[in-house]
Amino acid sequence: MKRITCVVAAILLLVFVVRGVILPIVNRVGGGSSKGTETVNVQANTAGTSSDGSTEDASASADSATSDSSGDSSTDAVVMPIKGSTAGDRLSVMTPGWHEDSTGKWYQNPDGTYYINGFAEIDGTTYSFDENGYMQTGWVEKGVKDYYFNEDGSYDPSKKRPMIALTFDDGPGEYTETLLDTVEKYNIHVTFFMLGQNVEGRESTVQRMLQLGCEIGNHTWDHPEQTLPNMDLDSVVQEFQKTDDELVKACGQAATVCRAPYGAITEEQMAAVGKPFFMWSTDSLDWKLMDADADYNEIMNSDLSDGSIILMHDIHEPSVKCATEKLIPELVNEGYKLVTVSELAAAKDVTLQSASYSDFWDSSLQAGRVAGYAGNSSDSTDSSDSSDGSITSDDSASADSTSADSTDVSDGSTDSTVSDGSDGSSDGSGDGSDGSTDGSSDGSDGSSDGNYDDGSYDDGSYDDGSYDDGSYDDGSEEY
Repeated sequence: MKRITCVVAAILLLVFVVRGVILPIVNRVGGGSSKGTETVNVQANTAGTSSDGSTEDASASADSATSDSSGDSSTDAVVMPIKGSTAGDRLSVMTPGWHEDSTGKWYQNPDGTYYINGFAEIDGTTYSFDENGYMQTGWVEKGVKDYYFNEDGSYDPSKKRPMIALTFDDGPGEYTETLLDTVEKYNIHVTFFMLGQNVEGRESTVQRMLQLGCEIGNHTWDHPEQTLPNMDLDSVVQEFQKTDDELVKACGQAATVCRAPYGAITEEQMAAVGKPFFMWSTDSLDWKLMDADADYNEIMNSDLSDGSIILMHDIHEPSVKCATEKLIPELVNEGYKLVTVSELAAAKDVTLQSASYSDFWDSSLQAGRVAGYAGNSSDSTDSSDSSDGSITSDDSASADSTSADSTDVSDGSTDSTVSDGSDGSSDGSGDGSDGSTDGSSDGSDGSSDGNYDDGSYDDGSYDDGSYDDGSYDDGSEEY
């Protein structure tokens, strides 16, 4: 019995020595010999848990980046312990501060942790770290917003990436797949306002739209020649409901946004449909020009800027040729980020409502012409950037001036009708058969295509769909 006890004690002693002394030394030596080419294996470990399953002190780990209700991801970096042989060179460096290996720069905290997958403030300056803990430079995307980090890694709040929403009506059609090829090539997102009658037989195209991150919109079932304000409420609701039903059959979800044919719809009708409605700030006139070069020139010569919404059609070959061969490559080359209308709204701190939207220009936002814009709230100081280059909100890299304390402002529409065609939108395109009333907004007042003036129309009423000269053609255009 005594001999057995001694043997057991010897075995336990051996296990203790191997696990408590020898293995840590081997791991330390193994880490020190790494050349920094290994990535840090932290994605499979939740914050607060080490690679061997043991629980870390909660103070050593931040909450992992998660999406909030608006779809934006938290920018806070996750704090990870330097523990486990997979950490490569980090195991051999036990001093706090900045370190650099063959992959890049990383930062070790005094408590032996480092940052991954988000932003962290160090000595008053905000830095961004990738999923492996290395400092990032250039444009970094978080949620729907982009942030710029200088070559030294410091956040630069003065640089803003301009965003534009490119939208296509009346599809899907025979050229839509060609357009989607370019969408995929450039990794951009666009919005498709589709006719329900065109969805059947092109279900795979609609599914691909979603797979590529595009937004599916509702443009009624068959684009009735009669403007919606001249139709009874039940018929209008049915136009959109039938299309949603068809979209659900095709891709499993209904449209998130709508566009009214000819841009004409009443507030009562919008409320009944219950979704945001989108106009545009730039009309390509592609339905009339039917020439790729002319379409391109019309768009590029307009008042194109951050927050613009461009109207095109994916049912016309010249339109798709313009978009794929010239417009999209050029906009990307000029530094524009092409996003969906909902992404553009979220990036501008707008909570979409059952209202009409035609642009997200800063001038329109600050003038109170965009429904659901929260940036003018007097208590929104947490949305601003610090002058020292730190980010003081969870997901905002732009300073919003404070003014009115209301977070829900007028969208500039009248009590009865969003558009009656007199603003140049005989077909919802913002220009009508003779172009627009002024071509496009000059942006001086933040209005777009005449949709906004002082927040109301001349008489606040819908005039039955005719222009001032009575020449409205409700069937000559395709929108």
